[in-house]
Amino acid sequence: MPAFIVSALVGIVCIVLGVSNMKGNISSLHSYHRNRVSKEDRIPFGRKVGLGTIIVGVAIILFSGLSAVTLYTNNDLFILIGTGILIAGIIVGLVISFKAMIKYNKGIF
Repeated sequence: MPAFIVSALVGIVCIVLGVSNMKGNISSLHSYHRNRVSKEDRIPFGRKVGLGTIIVGVAIILFSGLSAVTLYTNNDLFILIGTGILIAGIIVGLVISFKAMIKYNKGIF
């Protein structure tokens, strides 16, 4: 199976988990976060962490698509653009998620 298909599947899983988190289901998060977030803060916490997870998932899918284009066109520019999108998406997604963890948990660990 080509690597870009595997990475696209990872991106889809991230998006599905992010949507689940945004609906207030934070069961996919570490028990530390589940135990430290109050019941009334679960929805806003889940929305922010879920948004960060979705951003990472979308970046992975875009990288996967651009990797496929690179594979079939032999033009390395697409992989370079995809790598930039992936790095930016991971940074933005993690910053959003970590800010939510700090706000609602008073820490990320």
